[in-house]
Amino acid sequence: MATYKDAGVDLEAADEAVDRMRAHVTATWSADVVGGFGGFAAGIKIPRGYSEPVLMMSTDGVGTKAEVARRAGLFDGLGWDLVAMCADDLAAAGARPLAMTDYLAVGKLDPDWVERIVSSIAAACTACDVALIGGETAEHPGVMEADEFDLAGAVVGIVEDGHVVDGAAVQPGQAVLGLHSPNLRSNGFSLIRSAVLPKIGLDEPLTDGPAAEVLLAGSVLYSPAIQRLLAAVPVAAMAHVTGGGIAGNLRRVLPSTVDAEVDPATWSRPAVFDEIADIGGIDTTTMFQTFNMGVGFIAVVDQSSVAAAREAVGIDSTVIGQTVGGSGEVRIDA
Repeated sequence: MATYKDAGVDLEAADEAVDRMRAHVTATWSADVVGGFGGFAAGIKIPRGYSEPVLMMSTDGVGTKAEVARRAGLFDGLGWDLVAMCADDLAAAGARPLAMTDYLAVGKLDPDWVERIVSSIAAACTACDVALIGGETAEHPGVMEADEFDLAGAVVGIVEDGHVVDGAAVQPGQAVLGLHSPNLRSNGFSLIRSAVLPKIGLDEPLTDGPAAEVLLAGSVLYSPAIQRLLAAVPVAAMAHVTGGGIAGNLRRVLPSTVDAEVDPATWSRPAVFDEIADIGGIDTTTMFQTFNMGVGFIAVVDQSSVAAAREAVGIDSTVIGQTVGGSGEVRIDA
């Protein structure tokens, strides 16, 4: 008689995975979480102090970085990538993240590495005060190879109505503040897989360590720093530097009458970016269109607010440019 396990879906392994992730997930909860672990849905109370709260959402994934992690057997940074991709998108709009759900699709469920991934998501959630209130782990036999997986998630956040940061306050003469990124975050891995990894092994030494560890380092979480920034100074616009690089993302928040001029000489670029370019034969234009190049988040503030802004974020930051009159473009002197 045919069974679900014969078809490639192991319910016992799924139950074990759920049991192993329980403590990690519930450790992120506060008294504001509504619903129990394993229910059909969960919620979170809207914090007090908002007169007209607006709920905002962001959905994202770790992209093909998952494939490099699979090959290397290194999963612990992926949770930080996932939370950063979602929560930092919300932060760019001025929202505070509240709760998250995750989605993990696998070819064959292995409770050990599922726990490693979920525990890293939970750790990152704790770091930015987000409750991991639910998720789905789905086994897809015949659709994915046994060791293949994909990872995505969604975060809901909150902001006071009228306080959404949308770039409308950007004007010429403001400072473009770049928050440093020591690594690749979760973008550009399709290019790395096609142009770089065929030429080097994952154990190849790079300047900052073995290639696998350097490439798979987890993302910085900017959201906590941005909450401090918003409390300290007026912010005209913010951009999370993901796919499309500095220009592609900063352009999204510029008015049609303002340009941004960015000078790469103003910050120190981590060695991994030059190594990727050299090994893969990737030109400078493509590098800046694909990777964050050492700047993972951008805030546009008044020149008079720069010192207070840098102190508030509490992480390495540099004025990387300025706004000028224009047509909504970003000019990078690379």
